[in-house]
Order: sequence, then structure tokens, then C-alpha cells
Amino acid sequence: MKVILADYSGFCFGVKKAMDMVYDEIKEKGMEKELYSLGPLIHNQQVVEELENKGVKVEDDIEKIQKGSVIIRSHGVQKDVYSLAGEKSLDIVDATCPFVRRIQNIVENYHKDKYEIVIIGNPNHPEVIGINGWCNNQAFIIQEEEDVKKIPYSEKLCIVVQTTMSTPHFQKIAKLLEEKGNKIEIFNTICNATKERQDAARKLAKEVQAMIVVGGYHSSNTQKLVDICKEERPSTTYHVESVHELQDEWLIDIDVVGVTAGASTPQWIIDELLQKLNRI
Repeated sequence: MKVILADYSGFCFGVKKAMDMVYDEIKEKGMEKELYSLGPLIHNQQVVEELENKGVKVEDDIEKIQKGSVIIRSHGVQKDVYSLAGEKSLDIVDATCPFVRRIQNIVENYHKDKYEIVIIGNPNHPEVIGINGWCNNQAFIIQEEEDVKKIPYSEKLCIVVQTTMSTPHFQKIAKLLEEKGNKIEIFNTICNATKERQDAARKLAKEVQAMIVVGGYHSSNTQKLVDICKEERPSTTYHVESVHELQDEWLIDIDVVGVTAGASTPQWIIDELLQKLNRI
């Protein structure tokens, strides 16, 4: 069986930057100083467990952190988290992805200029929750086309999008939002790496008989890859978090299989999967 790995699989720039910063902090501070991640650093359980073994504790509420260093993950956080950390004299290790930071800056500046803010994304995703915190949690958050009708007409409207949203989906919603304001600023804030990864996955899915998508079950960008691959291979696209979930019967009568991986999937997990596939 031929196994093909999609281009742009595995850690994206933002996740790699966050991981490097955390390992540098571990190396510098060791176990001498308490080190917390404000929420799971990335949406990959194996990585989170590895970091916990190295002394990085996961805490969702900064109010519960009394001392030490706090890592702001690549998804970013609300603006007031920085103030709270300062009040508690916590050291901040800011691993916010630069693409997310750009959205936060856009939202903050346009909110100051009296624009209504619309975020296209998952309202429960930490990135979106964090972005909303840069406009006093006053943004309209929409995820589907039918949600557009909930948006009132505004004189000035600023539209941004979650970095992991699919481009076609964003474009459809943004087009509908053009009728919702007089002066409208639309920012395509989808990460370049996200688009490249999604395009590569779609291209490969068209060329193979089955697709294996490896990544965390709580990873938004991984789920988007699953959805895209299922559009091309609805009955032979499979999502696994690790090699242990791969089932041989999925690949009966399959001559060519494709593999792609989410932005929070470390290379060693990808390698383990490829090694097993090459043995089938």
C-alpha cells in the first residue's frame, strides 16, 4: 500500500513558537518555580500530558494561580487577563500566535473607533473568547450563514474571522454581512498556514482512496481537515488522535492512502502513524 503525507502537516508556526517558548521556560526555571498553562497549551492530549510530567500545570482560571509563571497559549486570552496577572505579580510567558495577536489589535482599535465588531467563528473556542475580550466582550459572534440574520444593521461594522475557519465558509458569511452596515471593514484573518494545510488536504484527498487525519479531538483546525477530506472521501476518511486508534479493516482493498495532520499534532505522532501504515 502506498502512503502519502500531505504538505503542511503537523505543527504550524504559532504552535511551534509556543512549544519552543515553553521548553525554554522549563529549561530555565526547571522545577524551582511554579509554571502554569492558562488552559491546555495546545489541543493535543499527548503533548499536554508530556508537559505536565515536566512540571507544567494546566489551570483554566487565572484567579486560582497565586504565584509563579503563567503561559498564555497560542489561542490568546482576553485583555483583562494581562491586568490580573500583573496585579498578582505573575510572570507572563506570552505565546499568543502572531496571527491571533493581529486580530486582537484590529478588534481593539476598531472598537475604540465605535465600530460594531463581528467575529466569524466558534463562540466556544478559546481563540474567539479571547478576541471578544479585546472589545469588552461586546462582539457579535456568528458561526453559520443563518446566524447573519441576528446581526442588526450598524453604521460602522468591523468583521474578523477565527484563524482556523475555512476560506469558502468565511467568504459566504462575509458576503451576507455586506448588507448589514454602511461603512464595513472586512478582514480575512484566516492564517495562511491554515489555508495551505486545508488546500493540501483537499488536493490529496482527491488523489487517494482513503484519508487518515491525525490530531486532537478538541482541535478546531483538525476537525476542519476532517470535514474537508470527507467532502472528497465521505466513506473513507478517518480521524484518529494516535496510532493506537488506527484500524486495519479501514484499509482493506485500499492501494493508496493519504495522511494529513492538525496544527497541534507533533511530528513523533505523525511518524508513528506513517510507520504503522507502511507495515500494512
